[in-house]
Amino acid sequence: MKKFKIKSGDTVVVIAGDHKGSEGKVLQIIKDKNRAIVEGVNMISKHTKPSAQSPQGGIVKKEASIDVSNLALVEDGKAIKVGYRVEDGKKIRFSKKSDKAI
Repeated sequence: MKKFKIKSGDTVVVIAGDHKGSEGKVLQIIKDKNRAIVEGVNMISKHTKPSAQSPQGGIVKKEASIDVSNLALVEDGKAIKVGYRVEDGKKIRFSKKSDKAI
């Protein structure tokens, strides 16, 4: 099983690619594909057929996944690196820039 330093609910910034500089909250991590879905980043238009849920059908804007290597955690508006350490018998994530627990 793969281990990522970014988790669902984290605020991240895109550090490479077409959406470089965009910030958003991680909605979902797709571990088997090394990808994440970030709120408001990498938006696509999906054409949907009429169905029972949406009788009208049409074009829906939604987030597409982005590679985890193109994301960095954000602290005070700046990208940070993440480290791990054990405090009080629990493994915690911390910012290598400010040395504060995340």
